[in-house]
Amino acid sequence: MAEEKLNMLAEFPAISSKAWKEKIVADLKGADFDKKLVWRTSEGFNVQPYYRQEDLKGLKTTVSAPGQFPYVRGTKTHNEWAIRQNICATKNARKANAKALDILNKGVNSLGFCLNAEKLSYRYIKTLLEGIKLDAVAINFNVCACKAPELANILVRLVGRSGYDFKAVTGSINVDPIKNMLLKGKPLTKEQVAEKIVATVKAAKTLVNFRVVGVNSVALNNSGAYCAQELAYALAWGAEYMTMMTEAGLPNYLAARSIRFNMGIGGNYFMELAKFRAARLLWAKIVEAYKAPVFTAALKEAAKMNVSAETSRFNMTIFDAYVNMLRTQTETMSAALAGVDEIVVTPFDATYEEPTEFAERIARNQQLLLKEESHFDKVVDPAAGSYYIENLTNSIAEEAWKQFLAIQEEGGMYELVAAGKVQEAMAATLKARLSDVAKRKEVILGSNQFPNFTEKAGKKIKEVVCGCCCAKPENAIATLPVARAAEEFEALRLETEAAKKQPVAFMLTIGNLAMRIARAQFSCNFFACAGYKVIDNNGFKSVAEGIKAARKAKADIIVLCSSDDEYAVYAPQAWLQLEGAKEVFVVAGAPACTEDLQKLGIENFINVRVNVLETLKKFNAQLLNK
Repeated sequence: MAEEKLNMLAEFPAISSKAWKEKIVADLKGADFDKKLVWRTSEGFNVQPYYRQEDLKGLKTTVSAPGQFPYVRGTKTHNEWAIRQNICATKNARKANAKALDILNKGVNSLGFCLNAEKLSYRYIKTLLEGIKLDAVAINFNVCACKAPELANILVRLVGRSGYDFKAVTGSINVDPIKNMLLKGKPLTKEQVAEKIVATVKAAKTLVNFRVVGVNSVALNNSGAYCAQELAYALAWGAEYMTMMTEAGLPNYLAARSIRFNMGIGGNYFMELAKFRAARLLWAKIVEAYKAPVFTAALKEAAKMNVSAETSRFNMTIFDAYVNMLRTQTETMSAALAGVDEIVVTPFDATYEEPTEFAERIARNQQLLLKEESHFDKVVDPAAGSYYIENLTNSIAEEAWKQFLAIQEEGGMYELVAAGKVQEAMAATLKARLSDVAKRKEVILGSNQFPNFTEKAGKKIKEVVCGCCCAKPENAIATLPVARAAEEFEALRLETEAAKKQPVAFMLTIGNLAMRIARAQFSCNFFACAGYKVIDNNGFKSVAEGIKAARKAKADIIVLCSSDDEYAVYAPQAWLQLEGAKEVFVVAGAPACTEDLQKLGIENFINVRVNVLETLKKFNAQLLNK
């Protein structure tokens, strides 16, 4: 008997995209495909529910290999990245040096120092770097832009006297006058901005692998910027500095290789991964535009975007702070898989105190785990070829490029910052995002959804100060709005903590078992977001029994939890017994009889469509000032 061969193609014939969609439309049973399944992102483009191989046709993101122009798949032929930890060195250089030497033995291979510009001297820097092998560890500095050229000269002297090969020393000086305009409101002229960066580049010219001009779009990320928005501004920012340097007579390759992009990593896992891939592609194309008279090998090499990625502070919280570790872990994964050059993980407690040794250790280990246990550093651009991520990369690139061109048409990044237009746009974005958080369209775990019911956080908040000498000037321009997504919910809980009495929300559960349980759980979660004590119940035989139990528990809020049909009976009964009483009466849901209940005088309804933040603010105003 002849052996029968398995023919997989015959068993599973190819199915066209048209057939797939027809089947999905049929299963939707009349629901609109686009409204039900197509995701309209905040970035301004649509994401389909599925992608197929044919969706890769014509995409520019798939045509190059890692390390090859335009570098969408990475600027390297490996996926190694530097693990960076920042140290405040504004108070004591000796202590900062001791800390640096300690953490270098714990997995860090890139150091960031925040310097005190008033103390800047050769001795100060020598003390700070004592015992550190400058050809084995990347060193990075944050200092006032006015002192950056002096710092560059000191480093050149120090490296030369120490006998290091200048090419072997890597790191950065984060000179970014536009950042000072955005964060400090410093009113600089375009000539002043150009003067600061050009002077630093010239001073650091012999440090060929030092990036001394910073593009700090992480500041936008921390203000709530969307992926494509942050990228568009970052590109315009970098292009502004490229133009300033080349117009000052610096070679195009020197200008390009002097720039480092310090970008934020948001919480949208795949979107952030795609953002960094799109960033390299677009920046390479921008640098190529400065190729006149020819696109030299030196300029093509300098077109490799250098990215230091930092986990975002925007979605970090004070309450349930250990969840911050989950946030920063997924963010770090996005950046690592995207092939960035360096990652800074913000310690989980940075929102409320000077990070502890434990928090800093966890932040380091989050990257070490990805390298040593998950082997993320062993594969270059593992996302390549993914139908979804390649299309996402292309969509972000297209949207960011469109926004970049609009910025250029308005005069470029400097002009928009000087006129306050970037700040205005970011304020609008922040307002939109905070509105989404208030309505739970955007979930901040532990803050606006699933809070820790019993946690108190007020006593753990401590002032954190580490800064340079740049104070906000009297004639300041508009600055970036700075806020975290959870701040307004945290303010509610802190207000509740400080009150003389913690409000009590009592669940009057009655009727349909499934509905009363579901609505009680929803309501407990709802009121716990403001720090109220919530009391759930198994169910009552009558409304009167439930009200009696609520009063025994000294409830401030009585929440009726039942089914929509039963509300027509139970809600009027409860209202008749509670009308004029001190307790606040709330109906959990949006029943068909809502209008009839409102005519009786019932005002409070909570459901998935209400603005959670504004509703809780109203209850706080009502209950905490008694």
